[in-house]
Amino acid sequence: MTRTMAQTPLEDASKERLRLWLRLLKTTRGIEAQLRENFRTEFDTTLPRFDVMAALSRFEDGLKMSQISGVLRVSNGNVTGIVDRLAEDGLLVRVPVPGDRRAHRVRMTRKGREEFARQAASHEAWIAEMLGQFSAQEARTLTTEFSLPEDLHDT
Repeated sequence: MTRTMAQTPLEDASKERLRLWLRLLKTTRGIEAQLRENFRTEFDTTLPRFDVMAALSRFEDGLKMSQISGVLRVSNGNVTGIVDRLAEDGLLVRVPVPGDRRAHRVRMTRKGREEFARQAASHEAWIAEMLGQFSAQEARTLTTEFSLPEDLHDT
């Protein structure tokens, strides 16, 4: 008779934590893949475009390109093309920074804020559906349990 994982005596803690990490990674990748597909089919857009708009939605005065990259933890090169396309679509605008003729702040337009609101509502609903097996209290507890020490956030 084969043993299930629950019947197997617990191995050392590091192996169990490794299994947990692999399960979290697989789950995260699955959720991200579904979000990408949902954005593609329902909004004809991408998750990175949504991420840029989400970052900008928190800063009414806008952000410099380097700040967007910092918030998203990606390179400036990754952000530039996305911002260019969002600006072409009328969702963002570049505004000169007074006193620095080379710098611009990127802000959402009214059209961009409206479109982001639509996408954000769907995004929230998709996540609620995908993680619906967790109660609000369980979600809060897991969020707390999976909080990392601050020094890990900056790597």
